[in-house]
Amino acid sequence: MSTALRRQGLAIVATLATAYVASHFFRAANVTIGLDLMRDLHIGPEALGALTGAFFFGFSAMQIPCGFFFDRYGPRRTVSGMLLLAVVGATLFTLAPNWELLLAGRALMGAGFGVMLIGTMVVISRWFPPDRFSTLSGVVLSIGLMGNLLATTPLAWGTELIGWRGVFAIVVVFSAIAALAVWLIVRDAPPGHPFLERKAESPAEMVRGLGEVLRNPALPFILTLNFCNYACTFTVQGLWGGPFLREVHGLSRIESGNVLLVAVIAYQVGMLVFGPLDRVFDTRKWIAIAGTSAIAAILGTLALWEEAPLWLAIGAIVAIGFLSASSTMVMTHGRGIFPDRLIGRGMATMNTSVMLGVACMQTLSGVILGAFEPLADGARSETAYRSLFGFMCLVLLVALTVYGRAADIKPSVELRERQAGRR
Repeated sequence: MSTALRRQGLAIVATLATAYVASHFFRAANVTIGLDLMRDLHIGPEALGALTGAFFFGFSAMQIPCGFFFDRYGPRRTVSGMLLLAVVGATLFTLAPNWELLLAGRALMGAGFGVMLIGTMVVISRWFPPDRFSTLSGVVLSIGLMGNLLATTPLAWGTELIGWRGVFAIVVVFSAIAALAVWLIVRDAPPGHPFLERKAESPAEMVRGLGEVLRNPALPFILTLNFCNYACTFTVQGLWGGPFLREVHGLSRIESGNVLLVAVIAYQVGMLVFGPLDRVFDTRKWIAIAGTSAIAAILGTLALWEEAPLWLAIGAIVAIGFLSASSTMVMTHGRGIFPDRLIGRGMATMNTSVMLGVACMQTLSGVILGAFEPLADGARSETAYRSLFGFMCLVLLVALTVYGRAADIKPSVELRERQAGRR
């Protein structure tokens, strides 16, 4: 690839990564304003869990359809069009006067933003060699995590100044501008790529291709960890980490936002650290296993340590942020089992399991916390949070047992196959 094309590819990836910031902001915002939503709307943890999970149910519902769209119409048209749907949902959420309309708006946001990550990964797979996929995916996720950063201390500050609706309105405008930028800058593949010269598949052929994806013998093992890893980490980072620090350890909204801010920075650092590790160690499976095992150990510690000191709680949330980056290695492992002609449907199937896992875990987490009698001031008890952490630890241990049966796909082997024209 020429220098000019490489620069164009980087510009395209940077545009998609910038648009991805809005997705991360909206998905993570409830960890900072969750208690405010519960107070303003007079809802309990079950309703907050359902509201937060709605983003990911909407996200999951669009993955398979968008996989078809990516393979048939390309990322440019698919991403820019779906971002407009996300803008509609975000606008509805920002203006909604009740829980029901908030729920609908959040589901539409999830559906619209659901194309961002997979669309970007499809573009990376077509503009760059396979041994750069993990590194560039890590960079994209690191940039996208700026949205998580904005959803911590900046959102807490903004909420105190202009209210959370005012902050959301600003991000809605940003999302609309991002949709326009994707349409103007993104191109589906470099000149001469087979995708540009493809014969359009009929609907029946596209469905058969999805069947081919689902019949892949390696898929169930990878999907299991994909379903559980990010679901557990983001239930901490994106929903209950802030309330845990405020209700159990007495931190203020700004103080807990500061902790979450550091955790997101740790996540960004983790993306840059984990991204190139598959080339360093020539494995993806064992990096994913090591990262997930460490997360399970931290959650187990939080579950077993009664009246844990504040430093432990803060350190655990920050460490989980860093180790959350291991989930990208599971996605990279999964990408390696699909040929290019099925990459859109394959990655969409992978991402369906990720986001459906988050939706289910966040909804279930509200049920788990809601099963415990609240304290006199209405806060959740330490016992309730410890039970949630223990449950997530067990979920990860079971997932690791299943995932351990998957065959590794070494980057060195994949690169040789690509060069030999077999993928």
